[in-house]
Amino acid sequence: MASRLEINFIRLLSRCESIASEKRGETEWRLEKYVGALEEMLVALRKSPSKPTPEVLTEYTRKVDFLKGLLEAEKLSSPTEKALANQFLAPGRTPTIANERMPATKTVHLQTKARCTGEMREELLGTVLSGKGTSETDLRNRRGLPLDERQSAAELDAVLQHHHNLQEKLAEDMLNLARNLKNNTMAAQNIIRQDNQTLSQSMRQADLNFEKLKTESERLEQHTKKSVNWLLWLMLILVSFTFISMILFIRIFPRLR
Repeated sequence: MASRLEINFIRLLSRCESIASEKRGETEWRLEKYVGALEEMLVALRKSPSKPTPEVLTEYTRKVDFLKGLLEAEKLSSPTEKALANQFLAPGRTPTIANERMPATKTVHLQTKARCTGEMREELLGTVLSGKGTSETDLRNRRGLPLDERQSAAELDAVLQHHHNLQEKLAEDMLNLARNLKNNTMAAQNIIRQDNQTLSQSMRQADLNFEKLKTESERLEQHTKKSVNWLLWLMLILVSFTFISMILFIRIFPRLR
């Protein structure tokens, strides 16, 4: 059962994730204060006698660090710096509350990444997006621009395309790395399974050899006992025969006078 401290921590964490997913103004101060309170509660939760498992504590720490990194990224002045800082944020892996289909921190991460990408595009193109067919308007405006400005716009497009290609390459590399890790794990599992089978066979063979050795030892012991008995009787018979022969010899051939 979760302690009272952990329940309060989960409630506050869920509230922080909800605030982070909303569009906030520059005067918004609640999220920063709440995240500070989360850090204090997390420290107390680590020291609590009824603290959760290490895996759960690691997930809580991951979510708090994500919110702290999100606040630090929002304080940056350049949209490019914000986008780069958001690339290194690691959202939570599990939902905070039961009715979440997807971890809230992951949703916030995607929203923030999209917002930073839009701001960076606005800064690079030097235009402000509006809600009414901005792409077509930008294309028309760019067609009527002087040659130098069109070249600058083309260079900006090239930069954006380069960043997009880098992200795709990074995603592909991560996918290949995960695939290789999975293959290596499966190969290691097969090797361990084969080693376990070989060890089981060796143990069964050792048990069989032990049983055979025990049987042969019993047979050798019985054979040794039989040999000793026959030898003893043979010695007794030989001694008795010698004694009787001496008596008869003395009786039949008296001593000469």
